Amino acid sequence: MKRLTSTAAACCLLVAWAGGVAEAAPVKMAVSFTWCGTATPATKVTGIPAGTAILRFRLRDHQAPSYPHGGGEYPADGRSVSIPCGGLKASNFDGPHPPPPQVHDYEWTVSALNAKGTPIATASAVRKFPQ
Repeated sequence: MKRLTSTAAACCLLVAWAGGVAEAAPVKMAVSFTWCGTATPATKVTGIPAGTAILRFRLRDHQAPSYPHGGGEYPADGRSVSIPCGGLKASNFDGPHPPPPQVHDYEWTVSALNAKGTPIATASAVRKFPQ
C-alpha cells in the first residue's frame, strides 16, 4: 500500500476488518478550488459517492450571506472530478466581488445528487477574495 502524504487523505482512508478481511472504509467527499476572477472557480471534488448523477455547486459570501451568488452543476462521472475555470453549467452565477478594499470569505459548497435529485453527500471549502 502506498504511503499517504495528504493529511486529508490520511484522516479519511481507514481499513476495517470484517471477518479477517480488510475492507476500505468510505472516503468522505471533499472539495477544493482556486479563483478564476469572477468566472466559476477551477474545482476538484474527490470521494464522490456511488450513485451520484450530478454535482450541484453554490457560492456564499460569509460577510454578505444574503447576496445571491448562485452556482452551477456538473455531471458526476466517477469518484473524482476536476473542473476547469468557467467549466460549470452556471445558473445565475455571480462571482466574488467584495467592495474594495474589503476582503471577503467565500464558501464553495458541492452537493452530490442522485438520479432523483436527492442529496447524498455535501462538502465545502472557504477561500478569501481577493487573495
